[in-house]
Amino acid sequence: MNIDLNGKTALVTGSTQGIGYAIAAGLASSGARVAVNGRSVDRVDEAVATLSKAGGDVVGIAADVSTEDGVEQLLAELPAVDILVNNLGIFGAVPAREITDQQWRTYFEVNVLAAVRLIRAYLPGMIDKHWGRAIQIASDSAIVIPEEMIHYGVSKTALLAVSRGFAKDAAGTGVTVNSVIAGPTHTAGVEDFVYELVDTSLSWDDAQREFMRKHRPQSLLQRLIEPEEIANMVTYLASPLSSATTGGALRVDGGYVDSILP
Repeated sequence: MNIDLNGKTALVTGSTQGIGYAIAAGLASSGARVAVNGRSVDRVDEAVATLSKAGGDVVGIAADVSTEDGVEQLLAELPAVDILVNNLGIFGAVPAREITDQQWRTYFEVNVLAAVRLIRAYLPGMIDKHWGRAIQIASDSAIVIPEEMIHYGVSKTALLAVSRGFAKDAAGTGVTVNSVIAGPTHTAGVEDFVYELVDTSLSWDDAQREFMRKHRPQSLLQRLIEPEEIANMVTYLASPLSSATTGGALRVDGGYVDSILP
């Protein structure tokens, strides 16, 4: 299967590390010109340098896209894209009855509204060209709401609805809008999260196994997913090969969600 993204420009939000970085690398390796995004100039520059050294056509835009001002700054530097990957997201464990109103607002702003603003900004240009891809990185927590972070799960549920709704808005235009449901994935941030829930004296391998056994026992993969495995799905969805897939929520969850669909 030959995925050719030459001539396409992609933006991946929150892409200086983890899943976002792996997605940026996957798109660049398939020929796309990729804009790496994050809040820190230094971290953006570091990611761009590494990806460029690997042969990618990569630029960096340091902007906080969870704010209106940050989106305006980004749009001034990158007014149009062919491929939008809304990867930016935050998560953290908080006891259910202790989640404050401000925490609920923050999770909605970062995990939902940031994606909405960028889809709203870039979708018209894609429709004018009769080609485009908008992909949201959701989570198994959108479907299996975790007790220890309800606010995160609800924000990702909303993101699935956002994707489905905008797919209807773009119906018949040649533009597709999809979500990717990522399962428990091995990133530096997840390592910190795992150690919030298991004994910090355990080695990483033991901590990972303990976390999956206690908190994600329904995983059929029985291990954390690697970021590159998420990136493979996103790269396919970003390509012309996925032209008949829209309005979907595609799972890269290691069989974590106990459902035949989606």
